Amino acid sequence: MDETEHPGFPVREAAGAGSVPVLDERVTHCRACPRLVEWRERVGREGRRAYAGWEYWARPVPGFGPPDAALLLVGLAPAAHGGNRTGRMFTGDRSGDVLFAALHTLGLANRAEAVRAGDGLRLRGVRVTSPVHCAPPENKPTPGERDTCRPWLAGELRLLRPTVRAVVVLGAFGWQATLPALAAGGWAVPRPRPAFGHGARVRLPATDGGPGLDVFGCYHVSQRNTFTGRLTPEMLTDVLGEAARTAGLDPR
Repeated sequence: MDETEHPGFPVREAAGAGSVPVLDERVTHCRACPRLVEWRERVGREGRRAYAGWEYWARPVPGFGPPDAALLLVGLAPAAHGGNRTGRMFTGDRSGDVLFAALHTLGLANRAEAVRAGDGLRLRGVRVTSPVHCAPPENKPTPGERDTCRPWLAGELRLLRPTVRAVVVLGAFGWQATLPALAAGGWAVPRPRPAFGHGARVRLPATDGGPGLDVFGCYHVSQRNTFTGRLTPEMLTDVLGEAARTAGLDPR
């Protein structure tokens, strides 16, 4: 077995990463979940007619944004023909169109569209990541895949800890996956764990007496939510704006 295929690969490599860029690079080599590896690579080979001629990334997708972000956005997993194609979180799909338009409205992104890596998109004080870094079949990672991938998110939180002051979690799956990673990253998560809800807000104290963290819940920017009106642009910008202000980012 190649070391990147061992279930312990994320644990070892995340713990040993001394910076966010190093962690991001190590994420891209992970092959610890066989089902996800097979799926992401098959999607990359087969593609989709709309993206004919596009060379898919078809690897784990690392977080995107500055390594000293004050606000962290946590989704679910890369989309098969979105991040799995472009190699950047929430880039090249409808969910990303909604998210980055909201960040641009708030002055937290320099452009409203995310087309491909290298398109010039920059985020101000915000970083985007997910608890599962590979595109899963039907957008549904298994609990085991979620747990295997958790060290990457815990490591990212550990490295962001000097600057991060707020987290927005998109969707119930991300909420359930993120709370244990926050506990591993150095914040005290209450028992029973707080329930997810749009507009939920929980204050987590640091276990070492350092700065605390505000965690916000928001419906996921999936097409099912945005097309049906369950999540409107106004609802999204309200949550993101409140979180950004809490993090000290002064959105417009």
